[in-house]
Amino acid sequence: MVPYKGRFFEKVTWLPSFGILWEVPKPTTTRREARFCQAGFDQWLTTIMQHLSHLSKPQATVLAFWSFGMVLARACALTAVSHGLAKGMKRKEQTVRQQLREWDYDTPRKRGAKRQALHVETCFAPLLGWVVRWWQGTPWALAIDATTLGQRFVVLAVSGVYRGCAIPVAWVILPAGAKRAWRREWLRLLRRLHRAIPRGWTGIVLADRGLYAPWLFRRITRRGGHPLLRINTAGRFRPTGVPCWRPFLRLVPRPGTSWRGVGVVRASL
Repeated sequence: MVPYKGRFFEKVTWLPSFGILWEVPKPTTTRREARFCQAGFDQWLTTIMQHLSHLSKPQATVLAFWSFGMVLARACALTAVSHGLAKGMKRKEQTVRQQLREWDYDTPRKRGAKRQALHVETCFAPLLGWVVRWWQGTPWALAIDATTLGQRFVVLAVSGVYRGCAIPVAWVILPAGAKRAWRREWLRLLRRLHRAIPRGWTGIVLADRGLYAPWLFRRITRRGGHPLLRINTAGRFRPTGVPCWRPFLRLVPRPGTSWRGVGVVRASL
C-alpha cells in the first residue's frame, strides 16, 4: 500500500502483520501558559467584595486567590493552584499553600488571633443574587439535584440555570451511607435562596423524579415558584370535580402530547 498523507493523518501505511498504521502529525503550537496579572487579580478581588460584601477582606482575598489560581492552573488541585500563584506573585510556594489550606479550616486551627471561620451558607443568597444581576428578563430557573461521590458523600445542590449552564449557588454535603430523609436540608437550602429572587419574577424549579415529594411541591408553590418535577409514568391524576383517578398515560399517551388541568397527583416513584 502506498503511504498516504491527509489532512488529519501525516501518513497511513499498511503493514501485513499489524494492519493499518496511522501516524498523527505532531502539534505545531505549544499550549499557551497563563500568567499572573496583578491588575486582573485586583479587579477580580473588587468584584468578589462587591457581590459577597459580608466577607472580610482576608476572606475575600483568599477566595480570590483560589478562584483566580484555578483559572491560571486550569485545575482545582491545591498543589497546582499554589504553584501557579507562587510563581506569578514571586512568593514562596509553601506560604501560598498554607494560606489556601487555611481557607476551610475551623477557627481553632487557623493561625492568628483574629481569624474566623467562614459559614458557607451565608454565601448562598449573595451567590444567587450575583447570577440574578446578569439575568435577562424576569423568568428564572433553579435545578435541584442529588449527586453521589462514590461511597463517601452525597451532595445536595441547588443551581441557577443560566445560558445552558447550571451554576451551583447552594449545597450541603452528607455521608453517603446514612439512611435519612433529605427534607430538612432541601427546605433549608430553598429558604436561604428565597430572599435573592426579586418579587414579581416567574420562577421554575426543576428536579429529577427521584426527588419528587408532595412537601417539596408545596414549598415551591408557597414561595411563588412553579415546580417542574419529573415523575414516573405509572402515576395517576384526579382532576378537580372528577371522582375517579386517571392514569398519566391516558392524559398524555405519547411524547409530544400535552394536557392541562388542576387536581391531585398520586405519583409513583
